[in-house]
Amino acid sequence: MRAPLQEGAFPFPVKYGYSVIGLVEGGRDAPVGQTVFCLHPHQDRFAAPMMAFRPVPKGVPPARAVLAPFMETALNIVWDAAIAPGDRVAVVGAGLIGCLVAYLCARIPGADVTLADPNPARRDVLAGWGCDLVAPDALPGDQDVVIHASGRPEGLARALDCAGLEARVVEASWFGRQDVAVPLGGAFHSRRLRLVSSQVGRIPANRQARWTTARRLDMALRLLADPLLDRVFSGESAFERLDRDYGTILSDPDTLCHRIRYAP
Repeated sequence: MRAPLQEGAFPFPVKYGYSVIGLVEGGRDAPVGQTVFCLHPHQDRFAAPMMAFRPVPKGVPPARAVLAPFMETALNIVWDAAIAPGDRVAVVGAGLIGCLVAYLCARIPGADVTLADPNPARRDVLAGWGCDLVAPDALPGDQDVVIHASGRPEGLARALDCAGLEARVVEASWFGRQDVAVPLGGAFHSRRLRLVSSQVGRIPANRQARWTTARRLDMALRLLADPLLDRVFSGESAFERLDRDYGTILSDPDTLCHRIRYAP
């Protein structure tokens, strides 16, 4: 999970991060004054190769453009899920990635999308998201495609439970080195379910002939024009306060996407 311009190595010391929006101040043949995105560790000023920058489209506010790598991940998941118009789709887990996946799925013509999360406050925030919002135990069955994004083993079990005959279940969670018990008994075989992994490090094979990671990131940026997406920001801190705020950000169960703002 090394970030592209990371310095150091885990556990520490390490300079990590991958979602920065800023203005180009200078450089050889650089578009000075242009708002750009970069997969760079968090800091107020930095130099990076020109090829590392992607222009932020007009109509996408810089403060929302920080969602670019997460929207890119969500887009890749939707590709891996191979969702078609009219499909019944369940997304298990309304973290940032699950929210963005459900957002994209709900805009596929005719798709009937349900997003499940145990946190009722999270579901309230997402009212009007374009999909049904339910607790995990209220997920409808017989789904054509199920995407698991809760990061919890019990979420994967629930995803398998609500999948229909010969349905595709996409595992989009990142478990790191954690061992996960996958319930492959019950009706897993009789329903002939397909369990598919999704990871943003590679473009799906059926798109590699035409799509590059740069094209995918540019598309993710374009998909951020909708003001509805501002709902996923659960807070904001000034960069100079981050050492004091970070513990609270991590421990707050209502944290969804916390934005860090740098002084000009």
